[in-house]
Amino acid sequence: MTIKEVINILDECRVITRGNDPGMVVKAGCGCDLMSDVLAYIKPGAMLLTGLNNPQAIRTAEIADIKAVCFVRGKKPSPEMIEMAQGRGIVLLTTSLPMFEACGRLFTHGLVGCSSFPD
Repeated sequence: MTIKEVINILDECRVITRGNDPGMVVKAGCGCDLMSDVLAYIKPGAMLLTGLNNPQAIRTAEIADIKAVCFVRGKKPSPEMIEMAQGRGIVLLTTSLPMFEACGRLFTHGLVGCSSFPD
């Protein structure tokens, strides 16, 4: 699923950073606030949906080779987080949707979870 498709599926989704590739494709999705679980279960090339609004989310994305982070429940990243993401080519999005609904919409439109995505 492309980032553009993600933006269209999630109501009122706002792009904070665009990353390095305007046609970027995310292979799977993961909805999580616990970064240790993200590191344990997410696959490279996936998108993280989270309500954790601190620099640790960006650091985790970099370590796990996450291509995009979408902050749910209207959370907005700080200027420090935006700068970190831009320097690492990570797409940042924000949506007013709660995590459950955002994940459900993306799944309904074909984005698989990381457990369904082969290594």
